Amino acid sequence: MSYEPPHPPANLPTEIVNMLNESDPEQLRDVATYTEALAKHKEREAHLKESADQEEVEEQPDELPDDVPAKATITIKEINDNRYYYWQWRDGDQVKSKYKSPVNPDE
Repeated sequence: MSYEPPHPPANLPTEIVNMLNESDPEQLRDVATYTEALAKHKEREAHLKESADQEEVEEQPDELPDDVPAKATITIKEINDNRYYYWQWRDGDQVKSKYKSPVNPDE
């Protein structure tokens, strides 16, 4: 292990670098754990948004279940080589889904 302190990434803002340099080892480990979890969360959210944008969306039907908002659409998702209808809508920054039924292969 080197006795020289590590060099921060060039794209990291100076105020963050300064705050980290003033932190004790326990705080730094907590920051590392938190930032890793936060990065995974943001990647997962981005993936869900991307998936929702790429899936097929069909016409809005007339009848909705009670717990599905009027703005919901029907989406087809493929899971393990099977296709299913899902109600899908946006709730703030989240994309929410509710299972509807399997896709009939005769349609």
